Amino acid sequence: MTGTQGDDSEVVDAEVVEEPAAPPVVLPADYSESGVPSFDYVRDRIEARVHTSGGSVELANAGPEAKSLDEQQAEREEAGRAKLAEIRRSMGLD
Repeated sequence: MTGTQGDDSEVVDAEVVEEPAAPPVVLPADYSESGVPSFDYVRDRIEARVHTSGGSVELANAGPEAKSLDEQQAEREEAGRAKLAEIRRSMGLD
């Protein structure tokens, strides 16, 4: 009888697959074995944030040159929108 439950001719033994071991946790060089960052690492991170915030303030308080560039960009964007509206009107899309 083929195709019955008692037929073991098509049974294939499964292979036992063991899960691989988890890779060891490698801490950055600036951390101790218990996971605590070094003083130098913390100081460097704080200094980087201070410099970043200082640069942001400088950009925010940029002189008239930066404002002029922003104004020029706004004028170009407005001119582009106006041209697009003109093209749409000429094509009868508006």
